[in-house]
Amino acid sequence: MNVLILGSGGREHAMAWKIAQSNLLNKLFIAPGNAGTKEVGTNLNINQTDFEAIKKAVLEHQIKLVIVGPEDPLVKGIHDFFLNDSDLKNIPVIGPQKYAAQLEGSKEFAKEFMSRHNIPTAAYKSFTSENLDEGYAFLETLTAPYVLKADGLAAGKGVLILNDLQEAKNELTEMLANKKFGAASSKVVIEEFLTGIELSCFVLTDGKSYVTLPSAKDYKRIGEGDKGLNTGGMGAVSPVPFLTDAIMLKIETQVIKPTIDGFQKDSISYVGFVFIGLILDKGEIKVIEYNCRMGDPETEVVIPRIESDFLELLIATGNKELHTKTIEFKKESACTVMLVSGGYPQAYEKGKEIFGLNTIENSIPFHAGTTIKDDKVVTNGGRVIAITSYGTNFNEALKQSYKNIEKLCFEGMNYRKDIGFDL
Repeated sequence: MNVLILGSGGREHAMAWKIAQSNLLNKLFIAPGNAGTKEVGTNLNINQTDFEAIKKAVLEHQIKLVIVGPEDPLVKGIHDFFLNDSDLKNIPVIGPQKYAAQLEGSKEFAKEFMSRHNIPTAAYKSFTSENLDEGYAFLETLTAPYVLKADGLAAGKGVLILNDLQEAKNELTEMLANKKFGAASSKVVIEEFLTGIELSCFVLTDGKSYVTLPSAKDYKRIGEGDKGLNTGGMGAVSPVPFLTDAIMLKIETQVIKPTIDGFQKDSISYVGFVFIGLILDKGEIKVIEYNCRMGDPETEVVIPRIESDFLELLIATGNKELHTKTIEFKKESACTVMLVSGGYPQAYEKGKEIFGLNTIENSIPFHAGTTIKDDKVVTNGGRVIAITSYGTNFNEALKQSYKNIEKLCFEGMNYRKDIGFDL
């Protein structure tokens, strides 16, 4: 079977790396891909939201399965585009349709879904510029810190957590009246602040049946000790050491099953991955958010821990036959540390040559923001490479990743030296 993965990050490289190991694979294509995916498949220079160009490539290369990595093509309706095209409608797309992708594309849609299906989450209300004064009043009923979320997609930057009431009111004005995050903040969800420790849960579903993938915990802040600006993710650990069987059972019964059942009750056609961001406090769990795709860099530790043939699972998902499959995990822990460009998550430069990649031993370098220029691997994004390693526990795996990071360098290279510090 010929397979196409859409995307260009570490998540897509991890998926490509795993799919390339399957006996069911004939040819693997990645659009647009990066310097790492080039080693396991064929990169196609196509924008992941250029649906007509994707159609042309799918027909030209006789693609029989499409896996959508990032959220943007899903929220823009790539799956619907396939279903509505007579040449493409029989080619399975792993990723939900546009309506279902609102689970990530609209914070309000996700909150209403959770409310309807009694899925535990933070108390909330949503506001527009037309009821800004009501937003101020609602903030006054809460205690600090105050959580403001742009309703739409804001490239991971649309969530503000503020300790001062006046600052929260000012930022609400900036978001709603002054379009701080553009159209994404034309509506803002204000919710109670949840305390506890965060973790991520991943599910692959064909809309009725599902398999739960390995758990993970990522680290979003740029600075050590979880200080500083939010990023797309600086590292991740799998499995989550504090996740007991009892807590996992609670997540399964209170969150995962009601979510999948909710799709059916609401007649939401959902084929693909569900990322569930959770917070655990004194044994109780609440959902922070849903994503309609795999997380990044969690994918770089989740996928390497899947023992089963990943492509076989995806084919079964596309054919609505996931109930016929089971999933097996590796016993080892996997950890990843993200190397980022100097200045990230603010302004940074691209095109810096990366040295030492051929010296890495017993770790997997998953490329995120890289490209080939004059036969050299150079930086092409804020998050550049995730160094993933196995170990009997997370400390051992991290030790291996850090050992290999010492062999790598590019101008301005930065990374967190404390991934797993809170475990």
